[in-house]
Amino acid sequence: MKSDERYVFDTNVIVSALLFASSAPGQAFHAALDRGVILLSLPVVQELSEVLSRKKFDRYLTREDRDRFLDALLRETTFVEIHERISVCRDPKDDQFLELAVNGKATCIINGDRDLLQLGAFRGIPIKTPGDFLSSL
Repeated sequence: MKSDERYVFDTNVIVSALLFASSAPGQAFHAALDRGVILLSLPVVQELSEVLSRKKFDRYLTREDRDRFLDALLRETTFVEIHERISVCRDPKDDQFLELAVNGKATCIINGDRDLLQLGAFRGIPIKTPGDFLSSL
């Protein structure tokens, strides 16, 4: 049964979940889908689409399989419009995940980026590795 939990996943965790379903990122992603909703924003979708289109992933999945995954992800997630901008990260590309979490009222950010993980939490929203997220369930 789904709860009202709202999750933000960074791009690398989503890609890892797609490529390696039994990995910690894969398990965390599927657990989040089963338990609550995954949040996406236009900047995150654009980044994910760009990353999935890279040729280096051709040896793992066909372009069609990656497109089908992205289409399914868009159907299964909740889209969030970004109204409040955030600029706190050393790498400005990481701010999009904090923006998504704040604007979408996320309950957790699942991330593999050290810079974000060092924050521990942002505005009361915990930032966890996929393994830590699984351990907390």
